[in-house]
Amino acid sequence: MKVHPKETKSFHDILIYGEKLFSNSNLYFGHGTTNAWDEAVCLSLHALDLPQNSSNLVLKRILSKDECKMIYSLFDQRVERKIPSAYLTETAWFLDRPFFVDTRVIIPRSPIANLIRAGFKPWIDQPTSILDLCTGSGCIGISCAHIFEEAEVSLSDLSLQALEVAKINIDRFGLKERVSMHLSDLFDDIPCTKFDLIVANPPYVDDRDFANMPDEYSHEPKMSLKGGKDGLKLVRRILRDSAKFLTDKGVLIVEVGNSRLALEQTFPEIAFFWFEFEEGDEGVFMLTSNELKAHSELFK
Repeated sequence: MKVHPKETKSFHDILIYGEKLFSNSNLYFGHGTTNAWDEAVCLSLHALDLPQNSSNLVLKRILSKDECKMIYSLFDQRVERKIPSAYLTETAWFLDRPFFVDTRVIIPRSPIANLIRAGFKPWIDQPTSILDLCTGSGCIGISCAHIFEEAEVSLSDLSLQALEVAKINIDRFGLKERVSMHLSDLFDDIPCTKFDLIVANPPYVDDRDFANMPDEYSHEPKMSLKGGKDGLKLVRRILRDSAKFLTDKGVLIVEVGNSRLALEQTFPEIAFFWFEFEEGDEGVFMLTSNELKAHSELFK
């Protein structure tokens, strides 16, 4: 265990200490925060049961020894075990909403959030039926339900444990009347329903990238990350089967991250539409129902 300063400190002092500690500890940031300062703020506020949007007045707060101890405990777990802060706090923010997460699901961080925030405009017009494949915590499908208040949303995952987490979030946001769940290996056990929108964030990390991921990713479920040799093991199946579950006006949106190049090399005949994001994220494509049908022979 690290030796921490013994004297009582202000909240600001703790943050200064945490930022320096995290900056010098070879940590990876990207599971909710992007830098050492924000990581220290997130964990410290959580330890004191304070809201993440607390005002700057909290910086002057003098901490008791017990409060310092609680904060240092989280700092130690972050540094020594490389546990992402979202798992330590059991909270991940997605589209400004706090989702419950633990190690049964990956931590939400998909750039698809940008599309949801914009209502998928101008590509989609008020979908009434939405399927969230490989849902994990349910953050994508549940966020769609918030944006499209008349839509029926289905969440699907192969992991029963993931669906347990998704149910917690469905209940948290009071959406059980419009959001349903299905334990299914992609489309295998999905009812024969047509959807206006299918959104998927499947495992797409290829074997080479997986072997070189930062330690923080080791706390996430491997089945939610590993996409096979080229990262496209599940993506191929999604492309093959999606058309059967889409309405005539339906669209498929899939995140493939760094496996974009492999996808384009595998299907050079297909003009995938790739979204561009202000933050620089990439690797999310769209195909329409008609495009999927037109290229169906390539997906067999």
